[in-house]
Amino acid sequence: MKKIMLLILCLVAVLGVTACGKDKDDDKIKIGLICLHDENSTYDKNFIDAMKEMQKELGLSADQVIIKTNVPENNDCLVACKDLVDRGCDIIIADSFNHEDFLIQAAKQFKDVQFCHATGTKAHTEKLSNFHNAFANIYEGRYAAGVAAGLKLNQMIEEGKITKEQAVMGYVGAFTYAEVISGFTSFYLGAKSVCPTVTMKVQFTGSWYDETGEKEAANALIKAGCVLISQHADSMGAPTACETAGVPNVSYNGSTVSACPKTFIVSSRINWSKYYAYVYNCVKEGKDIAVDWTGGFAEGSVELSAINEQAAAPGTKEKVDAVIADLKAGKIRVFSTETFTVDGAKLTSYMADIDTDKDFTKDTEVIADGYFHESEKRSAPAFDIRIDGIEYLNVK
Repeated sequence: MKKIMLLILCLVAVLGVTACGKDKDDDKIKIGLICLHDENSTYDKNFIDAMKEMQKELGLSADQVIIKTNVPENNDCLVACKDLVDRGCDIIIADSFNHEDFLIQAAKQFKDVQFCHATGTKAHTEKLSNFHNAFANIYEGRYAAGVAAGLKLNQMIEEGKITKEQAVMGYVGAFTYAEVISGFTSFYLGAKSVCPTVTMKVQFTGSWYDETGEKEAANALIKAGCVLISQHADSMGAPTACETAGVPNVSYNGSTVSACPKTFIVSSRINWSKYYAYVYNCVKEGKDIAVDWTGGFAEGSVELSAINEQAAAPGTKEKVDAVIADLKAGKIRVFSTETFTVDGAKLTSYMADIDTDKDFTKDTEVIADGYFHESEKRSAPAFDIRIDGIEYLNVK
């Protein structure tokens, strides 16, 4: 018996087996990234840049990182997963919402590979040990960017360029998904925290990436009286329209100051390198990856670009820095029910669709302690409430 136990201990030492899994050598771990578009999309470029950042920080070799671009949200995604498995990837990450079902299929086929999906909703109900969802508390970043927008509106009011009643923002949104609604609502609430008279109009494009459609949406909002524009869409369409029209702009997923030096104020982004490094180290150390992972300003997963002083109101950096400090400390709850109403009334309860099904059933209470608990029940946003002060010009 002692000889058998000694043999087992020797095998454990050789194989590196731990209670959580297997330790792996740094130079043997491969990570694959599947992107819906390429670097022409600000959304996908943000994921790609973060992967390169993580690769540099961890000192990974060129053959340890494989990036696939322009992978549609159809069976091509499953084909891409299989190719990455064949090329030795231990971790496969996809960046677009409708990639999720194909990653789940791949996870069921390749149980020794870890599959991670950004913006998805099904990991906590699928209960696969090798399938995970991730997002970030980007609503914190959008709120802080909204503060910068509100300060710009105040400057325009003080200079007599607009009246208080003309403090109308426009927002180019892709779809009427919770992810988009959560984003533009947090942006609006940030602006409203410093400019109480602000209202907002939203124009939806029905596409994540449509440069012509996004430019047309921005121009329509400007024509409708919007004096500042932001977006949750992935091209340069809206920022370019703003620069041409001389309308202040808050972009997303990275600074557009080089293309829009006169109108760009600030941008919020998710820094995905933090999640990539987390997953990589989990695999390296044989640890479990969180089923639903999120991070905010405090974790370095949400960031703002440098503020463009040429377009921003004086004092913007100081005010935004203070807001970020309060967000990190938990002193600001972005979706506090004291800061918004629905049909003139404050919310005391709200059932959200957390456990996704085909009927989008509202199944989970998400308001407690006076605020909507965004990205706490699952990583993906669930805030889909139409609050007062925001007008939908169309629905997609």
